[in-house]
Amino acid sequence: MKTIFAEIITIGDEILYGQITNTNSQFISSELDKIGVKVIRHISVSDKANEIKNAIIEAETRADVIIMTGGLGPTKDDITKKTLAEYFDSPMHIDLKVMQWLEDFFTKRGRELSEINKLQALVPDKCKVIYNDWGTAPAMWFEKFGKIFISMPGVPSEMKNLMTNKIIPDLQSYFKTPIILHKIVHTIGIGESMIAEKIAEWEDNLPQNMGLAYLPNYIQVRLRLTGMGENKEILEQEMQAQINTLLPQIEKYIFGFDNDTLEQVVANLLLEKRKTVSTAESCTGGNVGHLFTKIAGSSRYYEGGIISYTNEVKTKLLGVNPQTLAEFGAVSEQTVREMAEGVRKKLGTDIGLATTGVAGPDGATIENPVGTVWIAYSDENKTLARKLTLVNDRLQNIQFASLLLLEFMRKNIG
Repeated sequence: MKTIFAEIITIGDEILYGQITNTNSQFISSELDKIGVKVIRHISVSDKANEIKNAIIEAETRADVIIMTGGLGPTKDDITKKTLAEYFDSPMHIDLKVMQWLEDFFTKRGRELSEINKLQALVPDKCKVIYNDWGTAPAMWFEKFGKIFISMPGVPSEMKNLMTNKIIPDLQSYFKTPIILHKIVHTIGIGESMIAEKIAEWEDNLPQNMGLAYLPNYIQVRLRLTGMGENKEILEQEMQAQINTLLPQIEKYIFGFDNDTLEQVVANLLLEKRKTVSTAESCTGGNVGHLFTKIAGSSRYYEGGIISYTNEVKTKLLGVNPQTLAEFGAVSEQTVREMAEGVRKKLGTDIGLATTGVAGPDGATIENPVGTVWIAYSDENKTLARKLTLVNDRLQNIQFASLLLLEFMRKNIG
């Protein structure tokens, strides 16, 4: 079965200036992936006719489907429609169905249809008009030498509706595409290169219709196994067999699969074990609590937290012994253990978690350079602490320490 390739072109100076984030390409790629169309390139170009034409000329040498967004408004800076009419050597005409839609659209909103907005009904003769139920600019579908060229509005809500309900069904009718499936394995606490070494033989022996990608993010690495075939059920079974072979090799680093997040996995574990948790945070400043509370229904297991940023709060609210702080310092195993035990007892939870450290850029000492963080887990039977040596970036240290604390809890929860 022939692989269908696609290229996505986003049009607009506002994207190149960094004034808006280009979320359209991500959404379009995701939708195309679901029907087995392989996206090979994203490109953004300015609102200039020669830039748009050059991008299309290059794209059609590589792709079977070229999808464009942006530049379909009624103002002078929106030149995509005119440029496409020139590119396909096509006269334009007024589409009466679009004109009726425009009249109804503005009447319902108590507004008058201006002459400039009437230009939205002007479309190239050589395109198939795809009517936009959520806006005033229709999408356009062109065909040339077996290749498809699609132009959609850049407004995300309009684009998504068109893509999901009209473009995707039309592409599925036009092309016979293979099945593409992804399986994600989530790991934490091991680097990309170390994983690659551990699973090298497994990766080298993958079937030809499967490939592996390494997707590092913070201190997590996602392994994405992608398979292609003609029968979804058979492909699913083949891929699961490969995952089952992989698991024993890196099992201790795996915390979830597919759409799992570490915070959701931890939440499910707390619910399963009917445990409650509280947090005492210094260097992470409430970020661990945020990870808990971003999950709906977290009040069933997360009681609350104390942000003990100063030594005074550590002693007054958490019961950390002043002598401990004086002798060992705030960034120490002894202090973080007392913090975890203190918040557990103070808030009456089954588990207490704690962080203390030097997030940076200030506060470092010879003994505790930037990136030195202690984390702790405490329950009625044990209190455990671990020293982390992180990086020189404050925000990354906060994120790293928070996630590693969740993983520390996941591994030690009774």
